[in-house]
This record gives sequence, C-alpha cells and structure tokens, in this order.
Amino acid sequence: MSSAGEGLSRPLPEQVRTHVVELAAQVLGTMPAAGVPAPLRAVARFEPRKRARLGSAPIAAQLENDKKFRELVAEALTQAWPELVASLAEETIPPAAEPVLVAAAAYLTRPPGWAGMVELAREDLDQAAALDTQREQAEGRLKEQLAQQRTAAKEEVDRVREQLKAARAENTDLRRKLHDARERAKAAEQRAGELEAATADARARVAGAGAAAETEVRRLKERLAEAERHLEASRRAAREGRSVEDARIRVLMDALEDAAKGLRKELALPTTISRPADYVATVSGTAPSVRDVPARALADDDPQLLDQLLAIPNLHLIIDGYNVTKSGYGTLTLADQRQRLLTGLGGLAVQVRVEITCVFDGAELDGPVQVSAPRGVRVAFSAPGQIADDLIRQMVQIEPPGRAIAVVSSDREVAVSVRKMGARPVPSVLLLRRLGRA
Repeated sequence: MSSAGEGLSRPLPEQVRTHVVELAAQVLGTMPAAGVPAPLRAVARFEPRKRARLGSAPIAAQLENDKKFRELVAEALTQAWPELVASLAEETIPPAAEPVLVAAAAYLTRPPGWAGMVELAREDLDQAAALDTQREQAEGRLKEQLAQQRTAAKEEVDRVREQLKAARAENTDLRRKLHDARERAKAAEQRAGELEAATADARARVAGAGAAAETEVRRLKERLAEAERHLEASRRAAREGRSVEDARIRVLMDALEDAAKGLRKELALPTTISRPADYVATVSGTAPSVRDVPARALADDDPQLLDQLLAIPNLHLIIDGYNVTKSGYGTLTLADQRQRLLTGLGGLAVQVRVEITCVFDGAELDGPVQVSAPRGVRVAFSAPGQIADDLIRQMVQIEPPGRAIAVVSSDREVAVSVRKMGARPVPSVLLLRRLGRA
C-alpha cells in the first residue's frame, strides 16, 4: 500500500489495514493458481495461518494497485456483509457497525464518499484508542491503589495478628487467674460448709443444753411450789384459833375472788364448763341439707320442693339464667329477659335468707354488658370460649363438702353432673312458678 491511498490523505489505520490483508489472504487461498496475481504467487503457497502475517506487504500493495484483485476481495466482503455494503453504497453508515469493518468495506468497495467514511472510522478508532489509553491509565491507577490497599491491608493484618497474639496471651493469663480464683472459691465454699456444719453442731448442743436447763428449771419450780405448800401448811397451823388472822384471810380471799371475776370478764372466758355427761359417746343429729329433701314425696314440678330447699340454712341457690328466661319468656330480647329475671330474684332475696347466684352465657353476647344486680343477688357471665354450664359446674365444685347447694336448670346434662357433685337440681319451671307467686 502506498503512503497515501487514492482519495486518502493518510495511510489506512493499522487495524483496518490488518483486517483488509487478512480478508485478501483468505480470498487468495480460494483462487485458482492461474488467476493468482504474479506478485502473490509465492505468498499463495504459504500456509493459511502464515499467509497474512508473512505476505502482508505484497498483499496490501496488490490491493492498492490491482483493481481486479481488490474487486474479488470486495465480492467476498459483500457476501459476508451484504447489508453493510448496501448501506455504504447509499452513503449511510449503520450506527451499530464496527469502525474497522466500515473502513475496510469502504476501502474495498469504493462507494461514493468512501474516503470520508474511512476518515470517520479513523476518528472513531482514534477515540477508541484514546479511551483505551485512558482505561489503561485508569487501570494502572487502580492497580497502584489496589497495591497500596493491599500493602495497607497487609500491615493492618500484621497489626491485628500482633494484637491477637497479645490478646491470646492476656486470655491465657486471665484463664490462669480465673482457675486460681475458682480454686480459692472452692476452698472457701468447703471452709464455709465446714463452718456451717460446726455451727449446726454447736446449735444442737446449745439446744440440748437449753432443754436440759428448762427441765432443771421446771424441777426447781416444782420443788419451790412444794416448799411453798409446806410453808403455807405450817403457817395455817400456826394461825389456828386466831380470829383476827381469819378475818384478814377472808378479806384477802374476797379480794382475790373479785379480781378473778374481773379478769374472767376482761378475757371473755366462758361462763360454763363441760359437764360429765358431755364426755359420753353419743350419736348426734345432723343439720338439714339438700339430700334430706324427699325426692319421691314431691313431684319435680311441685313448688313446695323449692320452698323446702329455700328453708335450708346457708343454702346456695345457683340459677342457669338463660335456661330459665327462655323457658318462661323467650319472646323478649336477651336484655329484657335478664332484667325481668333479676327483678324477680331481687324480690326473692328479700323473702329468703340464702345466697343467690345467677349465671348467664357470655358467648351469646357481642361484648361486655352493664347489669344492675339487685341487692342479695350475684350476677356472673361466662368468659369467652366458656359456656354457662361449665361455669355452674365450677361454682358447685368449689363449694366446701357438706354445703347445701341447689341448681335451677332444665338442662339434663347439667342436672346429672351437679347431682354427682352433691348439689340438688331443680327444674326451671319451679323457680318461674315461685317468682310468679311472689
């Protein structure tokens, strides 16, 4: 290739020249021997891998001077890149095309304005080369920074290793001190155990000595009391026949009796004592309970059954609220049912002296409600997730054995369960009739 190609002010860029030579070397290998240009016949006999490298100069010169050979190479390029060659023929450079390939195609096919296309490719290659240079410089700076950081990191690792070595040595020393401290603590605990055992032994000896001393004191007190009795007998014998001394003793005895009465009153001592007949073993009657109420003499719907239960002292009457209200006035709202039942129970509480508890099912309520309980009536709602039947069973179970308990409910399961617990079930209709009577 000449120093300046046709239409070019400068030689082809080296990258473009290399690409054109490689393409021409490939075409040269496919040409028949008779069609190979004479200057390139020696080059055509080279191996394909050596043809472009060893024959680059003659191949470039032949392309520059031999139009026919250049057109053969251009045909091969056109077959490989038809769209690119067509765009260059229309003086249009595809935006995504490589500058080297654009310059090589323009140089070989020689479309209108091909020299300008080569120059544009040269500028793109120069910019790419500048960017590569900048990239290489940046990579060099980054490598220098990386080397500096590696050096600093190595120094930091060495420093940390020294600190770790010192920390390990300190840790070893602390472990040794901890072992010594544990040994001392163990010895101290053993010594404390010995002292505690000695203290317990000393306390036992002191307690034994104290018991012996108390025994001796009681014995001495008994001897003193016996001596005082002998002395009093001697004095009484000496005072016989003396009226003045008798009068004084009588006055003293009256004073002591008055003092004893005042002390008895102040201490609230019992005025009566046990009689001999109280110590004879007998069988006493029991207080009335819910089990003593006849079960067969009265029908379950007889109001007298509830009257007999209410007459039992200290009776606890537990009522299944909604079971009663839905049996008597189920057409009302729940709030009206509760209010009507509680009003009736308030009147019943005034008539009888029993403990009354009314239990409602909290699961049927949307939320907490305000209830005004009458005097003498306890109102309870079951907790979320709990039914009123279970709450009633808990109330029966928590009562002490022997307490009289009656449960008002027409629920068969409730009646059977509370009867097993010792309570007396009562149908709801009895309470409704009793409240209606009131």
